[in-house]
Amino acid sequence: MKKILVLLLLVAVAFGIYWFKFRKTERNSGPKQQPLQVNKHSAAFNATMDSLINCYLNIKNSLVEADTAKTKTACRELIQLSDSSKFMELKKDTVGIFTSAVAQLDNIKSNAESLLKQSDITEIRRDFSMISESIYPLLKTIHYEGKTLFWQNCPMAFNDEEGANWINETSEIINPYLGKHHPTYKAAMLNCGDIKDSIK
Repeated sequence: MKKILVLLLLVAVAFGIYWFKFRKTERNSGPKQQPLQVNKHSAAFNATMDSLINCYLNIKNSLVEADTAKTKTACRELIQLSDSSKFMELKKDTVGIFTSAVAQLDNIKSNAESLLKQSDITEIRRDFSMISESIYPLLKTIHYEGKTLFWQNCPMAFNDEEGANWINETSEIINPYLGKHHPTYKAAMLNCGDIKDSIK
């Protein structure tokens, strides 16, 4: 009788091991379903933000080439897109988000207007730096839903000792402050800088 009980106990233990070890892996062998990402903002809002970012990137790319005419053309478009009435959708979130976004948009607009008045490329780049310092927190505040962007920094953007930041569409460093036509470095410092953050 003891032998039968021991045998039954061994069978039960073996079955338990099989059930918990092998059956569990069989059930989990398929790929896990990822939840669908639900966009928080409307398609129209996201399209406006994408257009704003594209104008900003056009300014950045024009500064890489030291093309002030293209920079100013893109800057005029940025001013039109930074009209806060296009961001009224943010009121549905919280008053704090809307208020913060409007303040950042006002800073973008005033620095873009200042940029249009400049003729010196260094002063244009300084205004671009201020635009960058407003767009970055705007994207963080509204939880930007577009493509991944990269917050980058050059430690020697102005006078070889003053740093400045910008947003780039790729992780590759293409420096708009030193650019391809720097009076001292030419294109040698085009890739000077590093990534500080990503915006997703």
